[in-house]
Amino acid sequence: MVDSIIELENTHIVQSYKRAPFVLTHGEGMTLYDDTGKAYEDWVAGIAVNALGYADPGLTAAIQSAASGLIHTSNLYYTAPQAELAALLCEKSFADRAFFTNSGTEANEGAIKFARKAASDSGVEGKTEIVHFSHAFHGRTMGSLALTPKEKYQKAFQPLMPGGVLAEFNDIAAAQAAISDKTAAVFVEPIQGEGGIYAATPEFLTALRQLCDQHNALLVFDEIQCGIGRTGNLWAHSISGVTPDIMTIAKPMAGGLPIGAILTTEAVASHIHPGDHGTTFGGNPFVTGVAKYVIERISQPSFLANVNETGEYLRERLSEINSPLIKEVRGRGLMVGLELTVDVSPIIDAGYEHGLLMVSAGTNIIRFVPPLIATKANVDTLIDRLTTILAEQS
Repeated sequence: MVDSIIELENTHIVQSYKRAPFVLTHGEGMTLYDDTGKAYEDWVAGIAVNALGYADPGLTAAIQSAASGLIHTSNLYYTAPQAELAALLCEKSFADRAFFTNSGTEANEGAIKFARKAASDSGVEGKTEIVHFSHAFHGRTMGSLALTPKEKYQKAFQPLMPGGVLAEFNDIAAAQAAISDKTAAVFVEPIQGEGGIYAATPEFLTALRQLCDQHNALLVFDEIQCGIGRTGNLWAHSISGVTPDIMTIAKPMAGGLPIGAILTTEAVASHIHPGDHGTTFGGNPFVTGVAKYVIERISQPSFLANVNETGEYLRERLSEINSPLIKEVRGRGLMVGLELTVDVSPIIDAGYEHGLLMVSAGTNIIRFVPPLIATKANVDTLIDRLTTILAEQS
């Protein structure tokens, strides 16, 4: 079966992904299985998406309940699940209003439009610039791609959206030089994911808030990967004490179903009127019904406490591995980067043989973003297998 499925994929799907050489069929908890029955402990979680793991009874029941109601109606009509999810997200965050999308990159595209509209309404001519930072990843669609400063992603798709201004991440002086009265918004990840698991310092975020206020620009936090419990807090930015004007979220929001959201203040939302933005599928009653269950579950203090405890244990155990290949361990909660002195691709490939799924964040960083239900026992299994792999690669 595996050969036929891979052949079908290679023949009929656009070849924009480099896939592992097996076919996954089902999972339970932290474990995925391929069509030969081989088990893999999952430290990828669909790239920080499958927060509740696999075959979770509560999530399954929420999906079944939502599926018994409306699947789609379009945003021409009111539905209870969408309104209730919006209210829940506003209750759990700084926000006054929400706009639902189908993905993280769509949320960032919408946030760009929201910022440009607010800037346009300000009456300041030329207030269109979007400041973003080195190592950032905000998406691959044409607006978000302009804010993702990696040549590999950008070069073939020039010209990109104009108005992007690049500054050095965590460099206050660079931010001061980049942000001006022409700035419509500043986009930043409180913890960079794809860029290498680099956390913004509280001082840097505080400076961005002050600069945005000074220049009447919007501060946008991209928490698509680092938000919704991933760092052990519901929102990654909360420990900084800094409040954004807009926050974009997505990945784990509905336990694997596609959804994203733009969370915003009333001051920003007041600039958006019927026809300014829209989506066919975003916020449909099926997915928002499931997302409400996931947000309620993850936001429980006991759930977040487990993320913190397991994440701390993960960092401790990674630091204990005696390997000359290890350069640094960093991160918060269950968003951890292991920086090595070598290309991590062979190590990730070797993981498949040892029943371990891992993912990179750049050339020499392994990114650990497992289901948020991970336990210390799961960490011990990871460390045993990873220690063996690193010894083989040394």
